[in-house]
Amino acid sequence: MVLGLGLAANHVAQFDPLDQDLLAVKQLPSAEHWLGTDTLGRDVASRVLHGVTPTFIGVLQALLVVSALGVGMGLAAGYFGGRTDAFVGQLTNLFQALPMIVIALAVLTVFHRSMLAAMVTFGIIGSAGPARVIRSATLAIRNELYIEAARISGLSDISILFRHVLPRVVGPVIVQLSLIAAIAVIVQTGISFLGLGVPPPAPTWGGGIFEAAASLNDFPWLLVPSGGVVALTILAFGLLGDALRDTAVEAWSRPVHRKATRLVDNAGLAAGAFGQAPGNAVLSVRALSIVTGEGAQQRTLVDRVDFDLLAGETLGLVGESGSGKTLTSLALMGLLPPGTRIASGALRLAGQVIDLTDEERLRSLRGQDFAMIFQEPMAALDPCFTIGHQLAEVIRCHARLDGRQARERAIALLRQVKIQNAEEVAKRYPHQISGGMAQRVGIARALAPHPKVLFADEPTTALDVTVQADILELLRTLKEEHGMAVVFVTHDWGVVADICDRAMVLFRGRMLETADVIDIFDRPQHPYTQALLRANPHNAPPGQVLPTVDETLARMAQEAA
Repeated sequence: MVLGLGLAANHVAQFDPLDQDLLAVKQLPSAEHWLGTDTLGRDVASRVLHGVTPTFIGVLQALLVVSALGVGMGLAAGYFGGRTDAFVGQLTNLFQALPMIVIALAVLTVFHRSMLAAMVTFGIIGSAGPARVIRSATLAIRNELYIEAARISGLSDISILFRHVLPRVVGPVIVQLSLIAAIAVIVQTGISFLGLGVPPPAPTWGGGIFEAAASLNDFPWLLVPSGGVVALTILAFGLLGDALRDTAVEAWSRPVHRKATRLVDNAGLAAGAFGQAPGNAVLSVRALSIVTGEGAQQRTLVDRVDFDLLAGETLGLVGESGSGKTLTSLALMGLLPPGTRIASGALRLAGQVIDLTDEERLRSLRGQDFAMIFQEPMAALDPCFTIGHQLAEVIRCHARLDGRQARERAIALLRQVKIQNAEEVAKRYPHQISGGMAQRVGIARALAPHPKVLFADEPTTALDVTVQADILELLRTLKEEHGMAVVFVTHDWGVVADICDRAMVLFRGRMLETADVIDIFDRPQHPYTQALLRANPHNAPPGQVLPTVDETLARMAQEAA
C-alpha cells in the first residue's frame, strides 16, 4: 500500500512537497493537511508520499545486488562444497569483518552523494549473511535422493540448482531478502538523516526525521508521521517476507529448456581389455575398483570387478549389505557418495571405451544411455513439483518438445507403467500417491529418455509383497518392449529367480562367481554362494532356524579339513 501511494503521489497528494506556507507552520493534522505541516509550512503528507519512491528505489538496488551475490554464493557453496565452499566462506568472513557504515560514508564522499553507489556497496557487504544461511539450507538437501535422481536423468548442475535446490531453499531466501530490505530502509534513512543523501529540500524520509528531531522540544508530533512510516515499512517487509515464504515454497515453477548431452568419443583409451567381451554385449565393465581415504588410510571398497551385460539381459548383483552392489552401480552412473572415488576401471558402450575415472564422460551417459531406479521411491521424487511436471522436465531435457507435447508424453509414460488414471496422477504431488505408485513413476521417469541400460537398486525392498510382484512383472514387460539391458541390485534370492537371467555374487567388494541363474541355484561353485543360498528364507522349512552365512562357511571349512 505504501508503495502504491508513493507511485501515485502526484495524484494523491494535495500539495506540492516543496510549497512553503510560513503562515501555517507546525500545524497538527486537519482536513486540509492530513498529517499537519512542518517548520516551513510544507504539507507533511505530501513530503512523506513523495519520499516513498527514492526510498524504495534504493531498497530495490540493494536487493538486486544481494540476490545476485548472496543467493548465488550460498547455493554454490552448499551444492558444490570443497574449494568453492572454502572460497565463499573466506569471502563472507571478509565482508562481515568490514565496517559497513564507514565504507558507505566513504563511498558517498567519493561518488558525490550517489545513493546508487551507497546501496550497491551495502548490497555487496550485506550479501554475506544471506549467503551463509542459504549455504546451510543447501547443505541439508544436496544429498537427497531426488537430487541424485535429477543427476541420473541427465540434468546439469545449473538446472538442478535452479529447478530442484532453489525451490527447497526459497523460504530462507525470501526471509533473508525481506530482512535485507528492512535494513536497507534503515540505512538509506540514516544516510538522508545525516544529510549525505539526496540534498534538501527534496522530500526524503530521513530528511523528515532530521527536521522532526530539531523540533522535538516544541513540536513532537512531527516525529510521528516521519518516523512512523519508516517503522511501519520495516514491519511490513517482515510480514511480507513471512507471507511470501508460506505461499512460494510450493508454487515456484519454471519450464526447463536444455539440449540432451552427447557422448564424446575418447580415443585415447585402449580397448585391449575388452577383447574377450561377447560381441552382443551392450555394456562391458573391466577392472572397476572403488576406494576411500588417502595414503595409508586408503581402503578398497570394490576390487577389480568385471562383467558383461548382453542386450535384453537382466544381470542380478547379489550379496550381503556392504558387499559393494550399490557402489558398483553408482560408480557406473558417476554418482559415488562423497569420500569415495573410482581408482581404476573402464567400460565399453556402443563400441566406445570410456575411462571410469573421467566423471565428465560418465555424466554424459546419465539419463541418455544409463538410467536408474532407486530403492526409496518417495525420496527420489521432488516434493515441490507435481508428478507430471517432473516427468515432463526429464522428457524436455532429452527431446525437443514443447510444454504440451511433453505433458502428453508424460501421461503416456504413466499409462505405460500401468497407472490407470494417468491424467489425475500427473496432477498430484508425491505425498498424494502410494509407495507402489511412486515406484511406477520412478520407472516411468527412468524410461523417458529410452536408455540402453537400466540400473535398479533394490526397487522392491520398500514395497509390500503384492506390490513387489507387480513391479517385477512390470520391469520384465518393459524390458522386453524396450529391449533394454537391466542391472538389478538385490539381496533377495527370490527376486533373482523371478527376474534375472544371470547373477553375479559379490563379497566385500570382490566378484566371486557369475553364472546363469539356473546354474547358480543348482550348481553353485563358490562356498560363499552356497552359504548365501542356505541362508535363503524362501526354501527354509517352517520352524527351522536358518544358518547364518558365517556358520555355513565355518561348517564347510571343517568338512573340508
